[in-house]
Amino acid sequence: MSEALEHALAEALAGLVTAVDTCEDDVLDPDTAVKWLEGSAYVLDRLAPGDRRRLAGLFRAAALREPAGPWRDDLLKVGDGFGLDEDQHERYCDAVEAHVRRFVETVRGADPATEVPTCPGWTLADLTRHHGTTHRWIAHLVRHRVTERVWSRDVPLELPDEEADRPHWLAASAEESLRVLRSADPETPMWSHGADQHVRFFARRLLFEAVVHLADAELALGRTPHVEACTAADGIEEFLENLPFLGQRAPVAALGRDGASLRLRATDTGAAWTVVLGGESGFRWDNAAGGASGSAGPGGDATVTVEGAAGELLLLVHGRRAPGAEELFTVTGERDVLDAWLAATAV
Repeated sequence: MSEALEHALAEALAGLVTAVDTCEDDVLDPDTAVKWLEGSAYVLDRLAPGDRRRLAGLFRAAALREPAGPWRDDLLKVGDGFGLDEDQHERYCDAVEAHVRRFVETVRGADPATEVPTCPGWTLADLTRHHGTTHRWIAHLVRHRVTERVWSRDVPLELPDEEADRPHWLAASAEESLRVLRSADPETPMWSHGADQHVRFFARRLLFEAVVHLADAELALGRTPHVEACTAADGIEEFLENLPFLGQRAPVAALGRDGASLRLRATDTGAAWTVVLGGESGFRWDNAAGGASGSAGPGGDATVTVEGAAGELLLLVHGRRAPGAEELFTVTGERDVLDAWLAATAV
């Protein structure tokens, strides 16, 4: 979608919403107006946080193009009316809390020695220790607003002696990390191991740590994981944004296929992400269905396309699903490009 089209659609939607919201009762039945606006709010609430922020900015830009007066004032209220300007940092913290609770409920009472197939060599006890360690590490980083890397091995863990006590320890570790994050200004600059060098980076990172490791635990126990589509979409973009900073997963330029493209298409939402190999960082990407700049254009074919539900695509890029699972994915094009990408970006 072009930038001009984005602005035009946002301006049209903001104008329509404002017209409905300010319409006189004798022109439009108030109950009908509420029903229309609630339907729109439901759709917009399913957007990923990044898209919500983008749309809020487009609404504001549309409003500010209008002359000062009551109409512009009403337009400026549209984003807030849909909750697009809500505290994303707090939303991430709430989501982390919910997913950690589900993880603890999943592993509590299970045999700690249960093998985790998606993390070869690990048991549920190992997975729980890793998850809790990440919370302890991030709590330390944010509490001290570090300006350079501190390794997790240098952070006190207070790990219990009994493996069966680790779920409770994880819950306490998450409670501490969330307390630190919620008390911090998300806009504060600090070191992070990703693209965003601010406190806000860590709440988002912890969410997808929790989402993926919950799936690990569920798969280990023979359950089918489910990731909500909007969460999964944000997670795919979080993965792509941070991939160049993740050390062992960065050197995808070594694939030797400059210009080859990989497209992920979500069958449940229609969202798509296109990755083009090459360049200094090894790849570039965008979330337009037409592909990244310089790659397959709108309607064009990528070198390889994999289609599946957004949640399954998130698990695929994190190595928790295999592209050969035909009941989950449809792969078209050059499968070797997909296989090489997944191998190069694996943990």
